[in-house]
Parts: sequence; C-alpha cells; structure tokens
Amino acid sequence: MESALSPLAVGHAGLFAAAFLAATIFPFQSELVLVGLLVAEPSHWLTLLLAASVGNTLGSIVNWILGRFVERFRDRRWFPVKPRDYERVERWYASWGVWSLLFAWLPFGGDALTIVAGALRTPLPLFVLLVAIGKTARYAVLVAATLGWIA
Repeated sequence: MESALSPLAVGHAGLFAAAFLAATIFPFQSELVLVGLLVAEPSHWLTLLLAASVGNTLGSIVNWILGRFVERFRDRRWFPVKPRDYERVERWYASWGVWSLLFAWLPFGGDALTIVAGALRTPLPLFVLLVAIGKTARYAVLVAATLGWIA
C-alpha cells in the first residue's frame, strides 16, 4: 500500500516532532534533522524553518505548563533540574526578567528557564512571543549558515 504522505511532508512532520521534543525536558536534538532536510531540499527552507520554530515553541509551552506545577515536585529525586541549577536560572530570570526568554533556545539552561517562567507566572502570551522570537532567530541563523555552506 502506497503512503498518501510525500517524503517531504514526512520530513517536515519529523522535524516538527524533533523540535518539539528538543524543547521539552527530554534530551533531543533538532538541529541535525533541520540541517539534513535543508541539504536534501534547500528550496523548502522557509517551511522547514516554520516547522522547527513552531514545534520548538510548542515544546517550550509544555515546559511553561510544567513550571506552573513545579513547586510541588521540585524536591523530588526524579525532577529533571537539579536544585542548584534551578536556583541559578531563577536568579538569572529575576535579574533579566522576561527578556531572558529570548535565550530559551540555549542548550544549557534554556529548558529550565521556560520552566521557571511558568513557575513565576509569566503571562502565556508574552512568554510565547518572546520564546518564539528567540527560537526562530536561532533556527534562522542555522538555516542561513547551512544554505551558505551548501551553496
């Protein structure tokens, strides 16, 4: 039986899923998936950028939701962020405020930052706006670098 989905649609869905997972507490990398798809289909750079950005931003919303309930579970052994790291990110967030969400894409501390934003009750619309700007900018730089490299 032949699939109704094109390989390109499957690639976009896979990138979306990889970007979503990469933004949550699960260890996952979406950058390699994006670069691989760009090398295979460079003319689809805009839709690939959108799939990665939307998936990654939605994954961060999951973290924000987790943050709303974090105080209850923060001292549990299975909690994904060490107390020392959580307090450091909390201090950084308090110092820089909501503008620090522009750096939620950082590989170390970015996920904790989105959890802290939820725990500290950052309004969701503002959270989504700032996180989306930062994550889209990061992916845009990666897209531009990849396209420049393969040109």
